[in-house]
Amino acid sequence: MEFLVEIRTEWPPDGDPQRRAELVAAESKRAAELAAAGVLKKLWRIPGTWQNVGLWEAPDATALHQALSSLPFFPWLSIVVRPLAAHPNDPQSKT
Repeated sequence: MEFLVEIRTEWPPDGDPQRRAELVAAESKRAAELAAAGVLKKLWRIPGTWQNVGLWEAPDATALHQALSSLPFFPWLSIVVRPLAAHPNDPQSKT
């Protein structure tokens, strides 16, 4: 099942810059692992913000939650998940 996932990082303004740098590196590594596993399909950055929108794929919402909660920044993330269902007129589903 595909999910449209909007993520906003809410790092505290007085947060430790060294810890933030470590988390950024860890987050990049984890995103690459999720992409290699076929869970993170596409990712778009929202310019001027610390937000992104991604196309994720998982068997169900529980598996998606496990993937999202594995992100190093998870404690500082605000996440909105929208399950996507194919439309009957989707041109890509026509054969």
